[in-house]
Amino acid sequence: MALIELKDINKTYNNGQPLHVLKGINLQIEQGEFVAIMGASGSGKSTLLNILGILDNYDTGTYLLDGTLMKDLSEKQAASYRNHMIGFIFQSFNLISFKTAVENVELPLYYQGVPRRQRHEKAMEYLEKLGLTSWAGHFPNEMSGGQKQRVAIARALITQPRIILADEPTGALDSKTSVEVMQLLKRLNQEEGITIIVVTHESGVANETDKIIHIKDGVIGKIEENTRHDAWQGGLIK
Repeated sequence: MALIELKDINKTYNNGQPLHVLKGINLQIEQGEFVAIMGASGSGKSTLLNILGILDNYDTGTYLLDGTLMKDLSEKQAASYRNHMIGFIFQSFNLISFKTAVENVELPLYYQGVPRRQRHEKAMEYLEKLGLTSWAGHFPNEMSGGQKQRVAIARALITQPRIILADEPTGALDSKTSVEVMQLLKRLNQEEGITIIVVTHESGVANETDKIIHIKDGVIGKIEENTRHDAWQGGLIK
């Protein structure tokens, strides 16, 4: 059984003029896959990611997450699935500006009701994994784009999710830092077995994954098994 299974997913936005964004999406993603969803702006890729992340509802079709139907969930149910199954990484990092790096990383555990000392220890452990121990007490405006994205990755990992959804994770980064972030995601996929889905419009990013799903005008086109893993050269983040 696939970890993620979408059958004939449709989504229309009705902001005055109806906009049919997703038109019968069929997709299966297995546990442990490293996948890129690639498409131009307006192709429907972000809407698809929001549905996968249970941030948005779909109109018709079926979305099974680990065999469970994701449809008409209460906000509490949706939040519970997001908290325990899914980690999110965003282009704009989405860090809270008045919280330090360690406080940002702790946040998902706060929502899970983990005691303060325990969540602080775990957050420090994840910052250490990502080479950010010395930045734990710094605020986002004191960090580079690459450091902020690594804090965001630590925050996504702290709940030990089975899936990471990354929306244009290198979009705000320079090319060297982009390489480092993609190498880090690749390492997490290979060593921890986390299923990672990256939404991107950049072929250099997509080429680092195992499978590229092309989406255009709300329809999935070709799906490429990717063998070109050495497209980017870059050292792993220590």
